Amino acid sequence: MKLFFKTYKSSIILLCSIVLGGAIGIIFGTKTSILKPFGDLFLNLMFMIIVPLVFFNVTSAIANMNGMKRLAKIMGSIVIVFFSTALVAAIIGLIGALIINPTKGIDYSIIKKVITEIPSSSQKLKHLGALQQFVNTVTVTDFVGLFSKNNMLQLILFSILFGISTAMLGEKGEPVAKFLESASNIVMNMVKIIMYYAPIGLGCYFAAIIGELGPQILQGYLRVFILYIILTVIYYLAFFTFYAFLANGKDGVKTFWKNALPPTITSLATCSSAACIPINLEAAKKMGVPEDIAETVIPLGANIHKDGSVFGGIMKIIFLFGLFGKNLNSISTLLGIILVAFLVGAVMGAIPGGGMIGEMLILSVYGFPPECLPIIAVISTIIDAPATVLNSTGNTVCAMMVTRMVEGKEYIENSLRM
Repeated sequence: MKLFFKTYKSSIILLCSIVLGGAIGIIFGTKTSILKPFGDLFLNLMFMIIVPLVFFNVTSAIANMNGMKRLAKIMGSIVIVFFSTALVAAIIGLIGALIINPTKGIDYSIIKKVITEIPSSSQKLKHLGALQQFVNTVTVTDFVGLFSKNNMLQLILFSILFGISTAMLGEKGEPVAKFLESASNIVMNMVKIIMYYAPIGLGCYFAAIIGELGPQILQGYLRVFILYIILTVIYYLAFFTFYAFLANGKDGVKTFWKNALPPTITSLATCSSAACIPINLEAAKKMGVPEDIAETVIPLGANIHKDGSVFGGIMKIIFLFGLFGKNLNSISTLLGIILVAFLVGAVMGAIPGGGMIGEMLILSVYGFPPECLPIIAVISTIIDAPATVLNSTGNTVCAMMVTRMVEGKEYIENSLRM
């Protein structure tokens, strides 16, 4: 029991503060608006740190990536496997969210009294051509534009290019790579310090939100949690089994499930993909994955491959779409949601509560007001444990599929006999 509380201490405290805030909002109604400045203080602290957090986190992960030096065949196979499984997760998550709409029955018109209107600049984009809209979405006209929290996708792409450029220089780029890693650790420590205020800030902000919207939004969170658990069970049992079968047939299925329990338990206990890397490496090698492939796929996957976070991205986007009454009927909108959820899974931090980068990306791409951050941050909190299971354990079965593509079926069979 002590170990459980120690592991989930921060999540428990945060959930308790949110529940308390919700109760205060229900009891005192619109009077809770007096608490909103305390919530705004937390938001502003997070907004101040978000740009350096994204830059140093993404560039450090790429610049210090050993996988950059691997054979083209291995890296190509990793790209195919990571992209395919994340795409499958996005499609499954979208189907589930459309069937069980988490915001069904919520009067979204009321939210305009609490949260700022969606900026008109995002509406103007609709009148631009598709190519020009794409250009405006991924680039800015001036370097200083990257310092705005409203240009998250542009900042992420710049960070990726910077990280790749640093990694390609090898020894010449090592001083910068070490600086980026150190800066990333410093910024993450700043986030930890700010998060000490999170229970107060989010509790107060949530009280103000519930005071205006009433308990109906709590029903939406409950639907999200139930839907996420259902999707997690289906994906974990059915699709991980399918992926293992693709890697090595029935023997692959037996081998995977024989060694999948330690990564699963560790991910539940730590809520951190990064903390699971040693256990996942050991499990992958027991599954017949060569050492060089395992040591490339597992660390790389912990940073950029998170199927559970893709599910979460879908839930957050659909939740905001429902609250703001945005249309989900067009094919282009659905494809856009899948793409953004895919990106969310790639940029999420491999640490407990590392969803802030993905959440800001969602707000930036769709033009939702920054004040929506606490609303979807609650979703990150309630799905953290099951999401980490999919994120972390999924990398081991992906390593098996990469091995199949690189070495062939015979290699896995022979390695398991040894």
